[in-house]
Amino acid sequence: MKTLLIAECREGRFLDTNYELFGFAEKLGAESAMVLVGRQDDLPAFSGKLYLADAAKYGEYNPDLHKKLILAAVEQEKPDYIVFGHTSYGWDLAPRVAAALKAPQLSEVVGVADGAFELPSCNMKMRRTVKPNGAPAVLTLQGGAFPVLKPGGTPQVQPLEAAGESGVNFLGYEPAVAKDVNLTKAEVIVSAGRGIGKPENVPTIAALAKALGGELGASRPVVDGGWVDHAHQVGTTGQTVNPKLYIACGISGAIQHLAGMKKSGFIVAINKDKDAPIGEVADVLVVADVMQFVPALTAKLAK
Repeated sequence: MKTLLIAECREGRFLDTNYELFGFAEKLGAESAMVLVGRQDDLPAFSGKLYLADAAKYGEYNPDLHKKLILAAVEQEKPDYIVFGHTSYGWDLAPRVAAALKAPQLSEVVGVADGAFELPSCNMKMRRTVKPNGAPAVLTLQGGAFPVLKPGGTPQVQPLEAAGESGVNFLGYEPAVAKDVNLTKAEVIVSAGRGIGKPENVPTIAALAKALGGELGASRPVVDGGWVDHAHQVGTTGQTVNPKLYIACGISGAIQHLAGMKKSGFIVAINKDKDAPIGEVADVLVVADVMQFVPALTAKLAK
């Protein structure tokens, strides 16, 4: 079995998140080659074959030309799976490559099970297992779903070229608008999840954060529901944080949220469900009604 891993480069730098692709390949038990539109002086720690195209010539992102580069590598490698990160780069390129190959595509893979792939469904409350009908198949991997793996070694570089022109001219990156709350610098974060029940309960969670000298965080469903501003969102579509203490209140633990906080120093989860996925990363799991436990904890801290 063979995978062709599609790496990303930003501002001339090979992204560390690319190493999650190697973690996926190892989980699959597959041989790997990689495609990178990047620089000769910033290559991954990887002893396999690396198809390298010059970012100075093809741009760090150009959908027309990058698709041609990937298809040229596919023609040489004939992989079983073509694997992207589930990022803006992957969202755009993966369907283009799948359409060109008339290949099946599975988006947002979060697990591997007996030769099939686990994908989130029902607003990430459930998972479904899917097996592509045909090869090659195009996959995108949810960030944080697979471990970071640095195989080590020096890649066997094979230059990659593609002919043609594109109507796209890559100008650069625009920095994100500054947030009112910078959770990345907080030493303590107390996050509210959908399990707190209703928006009127958010101040109770905020009171615990204040008592601990921390900041209020939130899961995506809480932000999507308009209970908390997006500046407080933790996860792959919010902020990635690593405070000394992270308290998750009524958060089940979807992959997207875990990816944003699992590197925290000490994790406390408060949830009625003892089997909630967040328990897998928590140092302490409090099985309780969050709206009973949190006010009692806040009162104790106030004393």
